[in-house]
Amino acid sequence: MKAGLSAIELEVRSIAERAREASHAICAAPSAARSHALKGIARVLGERKDSLLAANAKDVAKAQQAGLDRPLVDRLKFDAKAIDRMIEGVLQVDSLPDPVDEIVGLRTLPSGIQVGQMRVPLGVIGIIYEARPNVTVDAAALCLKSGNATILRGGSESIESNRAIASCVAEGLRGSGVPTDAVQLIGTTDRAAVGALLKQVSLVDVIIPRGGKSLIERVTRESTIPVIKHLDGVCHVFIDVSAEVQMAINVAFNSKTEKYAVCNAIETLLVHQARAAELLPELASRFTAAGVELRGCEASRAVVPTMNVATEEDWSAEYLGPILAVRVVDDVGGAIRHINRYGSQHTDCIVTNDLAASRRFVTEVDSASVMVNVSTQFADGFEYGLGAEIGISTNKLHARGPVGLEGLTTRKFVVYGQGEVRKR
Repeated sequence: MKAGLSAIELEVRSIAERAREASHAICAAPSAARSHALKGIARVLGERKDSLLAANAKDVAKAQQAGLDRPLVDRLKFDAKAIDRMIEGVLQVDSLPDPVDEIVGLRTLPSGIQVGQMRVPLGVIGIIYEARPNVTVDAAALCLKSGNATILRGGSESIESNRAIASCVAEGLRGSGVPTDAVQLIGTTDRAAVGALLKQVSLVDVIIPRGGKSLIERVTRESTIPVIKHLDGVCHVFIDVSAEVQMAINVAFNSKTEKYAVCNAIETLLVHQARAAELLPELASRFTAAGVELRGCEASRAVVPTMNVATEEDWSAEYLGPILAVRVVDDVGGAIRHINRYGSQHTDCIVTNDLAASRRFVTEVDSASVMVNVSTQFADGFEYGLGAEIGISTNKLHARGPVGLEGLTTRKFVVYGQGEVRKR
């Protein structure tokens, strides 16, 4: 045993070393080998439905006995249809264009050399996640397609499901030309394994956390490795003075109520002062009928007195539930200032028929997704045509917004010549 390292630290380091070795092999593997691996995973998932359901039933029973919240148990549980969706997801990823090894922008310079850029995998990706066992197969598929090795560390509440799915992935990789170490699950539930993984800076290239705020805060605080993450989803819809009435109501309502507990649901509605008296009563009626609690500023409550009083904390709150803060603003500039001060740089929308206002909003709002006349709940990799996503990033480096296959790659310069030498 290496001096000063615990058994868990040694185990995680061994996994990371094997992943690094596998990353070189998968990078060199042809696209056909990665495709063969994905088809193999899909096949084994179908063959092992019964064992997957049995493993998941153990996790669900344990979670219920432990008194975990029902929403957490619901995210944890899957059925035969959910396994079919996993299989479909793997095959959809397989059908996407291969993002690796394409050379773009090749041009000949006055010196005679040709310079271009090749898209290449990031290398080894560590993914730390909670509750949803489908992430095990989704992450494996996306990383394999993009030529990356991955280390998966799921939550203790889904350990049996994760182990069963990881076993299917390993079996699917056998004979494909892709090493089984390209996808590895950290099998221990000890929280120390997360800390150990976050220290593998020489072996792991990037960490992607998926889960609650406490998990993402911990990963961001402790990681010595670059992190692709979003911490909060404080999203907004701003209804401009020129907005068409029914469009504004539909976009605002859907942006909040299509799903509450998602990061692209709005938490604050902003309304131009010239439209507040016209729009807020109908909006309040629809939201109240849907069971949404409204918390308004003074100007909002002057129009709809039944709103509860909004506090300063409400403007930066991520409710992830049926609560909506409402604020009347002077104009598009006031909306932009509010969003850039209180938002989380995730997703924000303007509803307007004014081209200049939409252009200003798109230019000045500093968020990963900025929308015009469309529900914020479209902020999703599948809806953006990426095929799938591994998460949504509010980082500015290296990926921003929904992270699909391209977000799991980088570029290197490729230079061709015919013996040119530089003379200064």
